Amino acid sequence: MATLEDGVSPGHESGHDAGLENPRRRDYLTYAAVSVAGVGAVVAVLPLINSMNPDAATLAQSTTEVDVSAIEPGQAIKSLFRKQPLFVRNLTPAEVAAANAVKISELRDPQTLAERTKEGKANWLITLGVCTHLGCVPLGAGEGEARGDFGGYFCPCHGSHYDTAARIRKGPAPKNLAVPAYEFKSDTVVVVG
Repeated sequence: MATLEDGVSPGHESGHDAGLENPRRRDYLTYAAVSVAGVGAVVAVLPLINSMNPDAATLAQSTTEVDVSAIEPGQAIKSLFRKQPLFVRNLTPAEVAAANAVKISELRDPQTLAERTKEGKANWLITLGVCTHLGCVPLGAGEGEARGDFGGYFCPCHGSHYDTAARIRKGPAPKNLAVPAYEFKSDTVVVVG
C-alpha cells in the first residue's frame, strides 16, 4: 500500500486521483453560467426596449383622414398631421399646367408635379405646411392669403415663395414643402401617414 511519502493519500490507489475534476463537467458549468447570464441580460433589457415603443395614443395619431369632397378646384384646406399643419390643395387645370411648364433645371430642389402627386390625381397636392427654412407656416392655403410670386405658398417669416406644386422658387428655403406618405382610400378620402 502506498504511503504519504509516495505522494498518494492513504486509501487511494496510485492510478486514480479524486482531486482532479472532469474537464467536460467544467465546460458544462461554464456554458450554463454564460447562458443564465445571457437570459438575465435579455430579461433586464426587454422592459427598457419596450418602453421605447410609442403608446397607443401616439399610434392613433400616426394617420390622418381628410375628406376632400368639399374642396373646389383652386381651393386648399389646412388640417393637422402629427401636430403639424397639413395643406391639401385641389389644383385647377391652369395650376397643373403652370407647374408642368416649369423647367426642372430651374428648380433649387428639382421635382416634377408627377413626383409630388399620385398617378391619375395630379390635381391633388398634399404637403406639410412647414417652411423648410426655419419651420414657419406659409400662407396660401387659407381664403385670401398671399400665395407669393408663383401662385403657390408664401412664407411671411423670411420671404420664401413656392409655386403651385409647392416647390421652392425664391427665398431662403432650401427644399420644397415636404410631401408626406398618403393614399386615396376612396375618391373623396385621403389617408395621410
